Amino acid sequence: MPRENAIELRNLRKTYAATARSPAKEALKGVDLDIPRGSIFGLLGPNGAGKSTMINILAGLVTKTSGQVTIWGFDQDKNPRQSRASIGVMPQELNIDPFFTPRAALDVQAGLYGMPKSQRDVEGVLRLIGLEDKAEAYARTLSGGMRRRLLLGKALIHNPHVLVLDEPTAGVDIELRQMLWANVRRLNEERGMTIILTTHYLEEAEEMCDEIAIINQGVVIARDRTENLLAQMDQKSLVILPEGPSDAVTAPQGVTLERRSDGALVFSYSRAKTSPAAILDSLRVAGVGIRDVKTQEPDLQDVFVSLTQSA
Repeated sequence: MPRENAIELRNLRKTYAATARSPAKEALKGVDLDIPRGSIFGLLGPNGAGKSTMINILAGLVTKTSGQVTIWGFDQDKNPRQSRASIGVMPQELNIDPFFTPRAALDVQAGLYGMPKSQRDVEGVLRLIGLEDKAEAYARTLSGGMRRRLLLGKALIHNPHVLVLDEPTAGVDIELRQMLWANVRRLNEERGMTIILTTHYLEEAEEMCDEIAIINQGVVIARDRTENLLAQMDQKSLVILPEGPSDAVTAPQGVTLERRSDGALVFSYSRAKTSPAAILDSLRVAGVGIRDVKTQEPDLQDVFVSLTQSA
């Protein structure tokens, strides 16, 4: 029976050996991480943090230095074939044979996993990724967006339990991005597929992911539910559009005031130390009316910058 977690990493380490041009590099420094089954899980971090190394180890493309990797209950060292068959990876790179058609590429990919022809749902995957009308076109004639769809199809053709999307929307148009996320939600909701997402578009991670881990310099520096990570940021802003001149307005103690070119006043404050009422009182004392008011909550980018800079 599969375990409660789709992925379990224990003390995972990877050190790249020194070469004539570069010294040895420890890309992963004892990573411990659990990814729950059925979740949409974000794996975030700056360039060079170790995300790609981790994904390539999960995919069986890079050999770890030490540690334990378990995918859908299968230890990668003891059951390499079963663990590899439990995961599908959509890579960043467009590594597609230009002389294969989408149908042939999916058929070959299924064969690499030992799937009998009777169990291959090539037509269903073509429909899912929207390439039915291009099924017999050579891959070299497909647009960049269509090639990315084909990469998604190749990752799905063997019916994995876990799908890894490595920067899936980098450089793609809005239509493809919306199609991709619609498919991801469908796979997660209808099949219970576990999705692991790496992206530099933090607003996507904030919208899509149930849980997020942030990795920096080979170490997991944060891991929690998305709403809990956002709650760590105590800072909040009150944006006020005043009626008439506002030169007499001053910020209460502990509050910073920014005057925007459009006349808006932005009060930034700690929710634990200051209430919005104190800010509104400062406008009343200055005799300034309010035409409009809104609040601004911290987003995932604020959390990401705060954690990676402090690390």
